[in-house]
This record gives sequence, structure tokens and C-alpha cells, in this order.
Amino acid sequence: MLEIRGLSKTYPNGVRALDGVELDIPTGMFGLLGPNGAGKSSLMRTLATLQEPDSGHATFDGVDIADNKDVIRRQLGYLPQEFGAYPRTSPLVMLDHLATMKGFTAKGERRDMVERLLQQTNLYDVRKKSIDTFSGGMRQRFGIAQALIGQPKLVIVDEPTAGLDPAERRRFHNLLASIGEDVVVILSTHIVDDVADLCPRMAILGQGKILEKGRPRDLVTQLDGRIYSATVAREDLARFKLDNKVISTRMVEGQIQARVLAEAGDGLEPTRPELEDVYFATLLKHNIDIALD
Repeated sequence: MLEIRGLSKTYPNGVRALDGVELDIPTGMFGLLGPNGAGKSSLMRTLATLQEPDSGHATFDGVDIADNKDVIRRQLGYLPQEFGAYPRTSPLVMLDHLATMKGFTAKGERRDMVERLLQQTNLYDVRKKSIDTFSGGMRQRFGIAQALIGQPKLVIVDEPTAGLDPAERRRFHNLLASIGEDVVVILSTHIVDDVADLCPRMAILGQGKILEKGRPRDLVTQLDGRIYSATVAREDLARFKLDNKVISTRMVEGQIQARVLAEAGDGLEPTRPELEDVYFATLLKHNIDIALD
């Protein structure tokens, strides 16, 4: 269990990235959803022992993270938004090197672990190729492989599917699902479908605060009978938004479809709510600016 209590962080430039974050994260996949600038990466870096909070604390299985960095790092796997590898280095060589740095000095044990990770992430057939030549999805799978060195109990992945094509995104989802059964896996993302597909529990972060949390299906159920849709001409959209609480718009077959939050929808089409509606309605409730055009 990961317990976060009153975590706050303000950077020297005055940006308050975290503002009293409170969360309990049990074993399994946990989705942390929020727009860019919400504080997700700041929270991930704090939990990964890369920075200390100004106040509050976080504990993992009863161990304070800030006060016991070495203990936590031995149990941690971390895939940041951006990561590098030595130029012209293969996954085989790089994973062996990283395993050595993590303290796996027995050559046989290290070889078996690296081979298992390459198989698990479907990189075994390209184990001797340069990482420089990998696609975005292959690089992310390598990133997960390095995060899983030593069978960590806490795995943090920050925006892992941004920029991936649909096929690679699906492969990455399957990989995350396979590791998220017996350990704590935090998936930090602004992509709603990632959370909907993978996470039995989630929270929405905005302006450094937890705005909503719970089971995705329960949060969606709370919007039953309150989501409506309408097809709106582009020239009428501004006026439509003045008369309705529009939480999102999207293009459908070349036309604008508006999603509306309302207790009654006179002249609107009742629509089954989705997790995306929960996300946008939550941001709107807390006056967090989102682009709807």
C-alpha cells in the first residue's frame, strides 16, 4: 500500500506543483489522470525519490519514502516521460549494465533476469540491435524492461503511451496489465482511454490537487442521466456554449458533437456517460481551463 498524506511542493520560480495531495494506492493498476501542468510528473518524481516535498509525506508498506530513499529505490521501477540510453547500445547490453548498477553482480543470475525481461517485453528477437533504431513503442517496451529489473514492488510509469500508434499502444497496455496484478503500478497520463482500459482505481489531479478519486465505473455511474449530446454547426458553437454547460466537443464525421452536463436536456439527445465525461466535468467543476474548440 502506498499512502500519501498532505504532499506539497513549490518550485523556486513560485509554481505550486503539489498542493496537499492525499491518496491511498493499493496493489494493482492505479490511474493518475490530469491535463498537462496538473502536477502529475512532480508527484511521480517525488514518489520516485528524485525530489523531496516541502511538506507532507508518503509511505510505501509503512516505510517513509523521503527518509528511506535507498530502501525505496531497491523496490522501485520507474519509467519517466523521457529516458535515454547510451548511443548505439543494444537492449541486451544496456539491461545487463543497468542490472549491474542495481547490484546484481552474479553473472548467471543477471543473464537469466535480462533474458526473462527481454522475453516479457517482446524484445528478445531484437536484443542485439541498437536502441537508436527502435520505434517509439519499442523504446517504451525497453523502458518498462529496465523499470522491472529486480522485480520491483512499486512501478511508476509517466505518460507512457503519448505518441504511440494504436497497435503499439495496445501492446503496451497488454504489457502493463501483465505486471499490474501483484505490485503497485501507478500510470500517470492525460489519455483517458489508458485509464479506462487498465485501471480499476483512479484519481484526477488538477492544479496540484486531487479533484476526484474512486473506481472508474462508479465515477461514470454518478453521471447517469446527466450527459447529453448535440450536433452543432461551427458558427453556432459559441452561442450554444453560452446556453449549455458544454464539457467537451469532438468532431464526428466532419461535424461538431458537443457533450453537455445537465439535469434535464430539453432538445438534447440523452447519451450514455463515459470516463472522458467524468474527466472533463471534473475539470470544469474546478474551473480548470480546457480547450473545447
